[in-house]
Amino acid sequence: MTPLRRRLLILVTAVLLLAGVGTGVVLHAASRAARENRPQAGGPSVSSGKVTLTQKGRLTFVNAAAGPQRTAVASVPSTDPEAGRTASGLKCVRFYAAAGTGICLQSVPGVLKQSNRALLLDANLRTLHTFPLAGTPSRARVSPSGRFVAWTVFVSGESYSSAFFSTRTSVLDTRTMKLTPSLETFSITLDGKPYKASDVNFWGVTFATDDDTFYATLNTASHTYLVRGSLSRRTVTTLIQNVECPSLSPDGTRVAFKKRVLSRTNLWHEYVLDLRTLHETALAERHSVDDQATWLDNDTVAYALPTDGKVGSTDLWSVPADGTGTPRLLIAGASSPAPL
Repeated sequence: MTPLRRRLLILVTAVLLLAGVGTGVVLHAASRAARENRPQAGGPSVSSGKVTLTQKGRLTFVNAAAGPQRTAVASVPSTDPEAGRTASGLKCVRFYAAAGTGICLQSVPGVLKQSNRALLLDANLRTLHTFPLAGTPSRARVSPSGRFVAWTVFVSGESYSSAFFSTRTSVLDTRTMKLTPSLETFSITLDGKPYKASDVNFWGVTFATDDDTFYATLNTASHTYLVRGSLSRRTVTTLIQNVECPSLSPDGTRVAFKKRVLSRTNLWHEYVLDLRTLHETALAERHSVDDQATWLDNDTVAYALPTDGKVGSTDLWSVPADGTGTPRLLIAGASSPAPL
């Protein structure tokens, strides 16, 4: 065999080997995707159907159960959350709704990188406006009246447990369509004094019923604070330390939040803060809760926890807001609850 033929044979063999490896990788990925999207035996009953934000007595959420409707916005009766779920055609990473207004945060895979966007939705889950996001979706909320919408994304880092991360929180007035790209432009009063710093981050907005007051987390100098803000005055004021992902109760008197336990750990326990006395009550959930809780009513909060043995899946749990009782499984394979 001549040197030229030998080199050609080696080249052809290498190409065939690479093609075989590539085909194997593609087939493995396709097989894995098929497994993840195949309905699991014994899993929740999921059927495609119409989901609207005017269906009172329903609890909406992002479906995390395996199958073709995975990540779809779905709903169940509030009084029977274990009933078969109805899944829409809308898929979201994060979702929330109130008063017929919805917000859906999406991550759409692309050739070079994923595209992140926020969809403002009407009561029929139709997209009214699309907004590009500066990073990975994290939190989403709608004010009780439906007028204001807020979302938080990770500009850098992938979670609040990362050593270094940066967030951006935006607020949209759905009446005027005026977008505040970042709460970092608001004036800050920290411990009674004006405050400015380059490391300021906000996340986890929750709205009061007056369409002006909101609460959020402020992070700076390795400390987190609960802040009360005014949309009209573009100001925030710190109230108390070590509060993350606040959620205002329907009666506006308390905030559910996750509190970091043991400094420098990535463990959070769920608490409720009385806004009048600033008294904290530890809830009965003893697992680490890395979520922005949702009030189902004035007595109960819901939150997501990782599903045992299933990577990337979560279940919704609920617990009394007064620190009594025990946690109970609300909806298996679900996240981002929003009671209608």
